[in-house]
Amino acid sequence: MKIFNIIFIILFILFACLQYNDPDPFVWVPIYLYGAFVCYLALTNQFKPGFYYAGFAVYFGYAIFLLFDKTGAISWATEHHAENIVQSMKATKPWIEETREFGGLAILLIVFLINFFYQKKKALF
Repeated sequence: MKIFNIIFIILFILFACLQYNDPDPFVWVPIYLYGAFVCYLALTNQFKPGFYYAGFAVYFGYAIFLLFDKTGAISWATEHHAENIVQSMKATKPWIEETREFGGLAILLIVFLINFFYQKKKALF
C-alpha cells in the first residue's frame, strides 16, 4: 500500500497543478490536494475516519450532481454518444468538462474507499 499511496499522492498533486487553466481552479485544486493529504495520512498509518467521511460526503455529492446535471456525464453518454473527452474544451461542449470532472471524482472516491477499508482492517488487528 505504500507504493499505491505514493503514486496517488504524486498524481493528485500533479492533477492539482494542472488546474491552473481550469474555469474553476479554486474548487479543483483543494479537491485534489485533499485527496493527496488523505493518501499521505494512509501512507503514514494515521487512520482518521472523519477525513474519509468528509471526503466521501463532499465528493460523492458532487459526483452525483455532475452525473445528473443537464450537461453532465449522463448527457455526455446518451445525448452526445460518449464523444471523445480528451479533445480540447470548448464553451459549446460543457459536457466534456463535466464528464472529466466526474471522472476525477470517481478516481478520488475509489482511492478513498481502498484506503479506508485497508486502514480500517489494519486498525482492527
